[in-house]
Amino acid sequence: MQIDRLLHHCDGAAEIPPLDQWHPPLLGDMPLFIQADGQWQHEGRPFTRPQLVRLLASLLRQDPEGTCLVTPAERWRIEVADCPFVIVDADQRDGDWWLTTHYGDQLRLDQSHVLQVTTTPEGEDVPQVNVRFGLAGRLSRNVYYQLVDAAETRESADGHCDVGLWSGGHWQVLGVIAAGEAP
Repeated sequence: MQIDRLLHHCDGAAEIPPLDQWHPPLLGDMPLFIQADGQWQHEGRPFTRPQLVRLLASLLRQDPEGTCLVTPAERWRIEVADCPFVIVDADQRDGDWWLTTHYGDQLRLDQSHVLQVTTTPEGEDVPQVNVRFGLAGRLSRNVYYQLVDAAETRESADGHCDVGLWSGGHWQVLGVIAAGEAP
């Protein structure tokens, strides 16, 4: 499928379409790749048009077959190195933390958007958060350190120490310090 045909199915990049209501057949793999830093490539060449990337990102959904670009008529699997979103900004408002992806998605850390510490392809334990349609965003290094700077520690029953913060009425874990290693 040509990207132009895929774009023909969408009216604009500003709104996130109702991907959860679309159930087209999987037509195969599209030669798109999202690097761990959020950069998109088509057939090995980087995308140079940010508006096109933003539009394509609005069509992403996690399906049992993998990460897919979805339109009302077609669904194509793409390859993602880690998480398709990168969290590039964090802001505390009214006691809650709000995160922003590199595509402009804004979300509040709460029970629907919980931090989870997972392992990156490079083997580092770094928090990620659910963004939308089963897709996660990895915290950028700057955002991670900003949240760690505001974090507290909380001892668990088994003696380890959670490093985290409260947002949206939920404890959000940024990391764990093993028993005996806590400051």
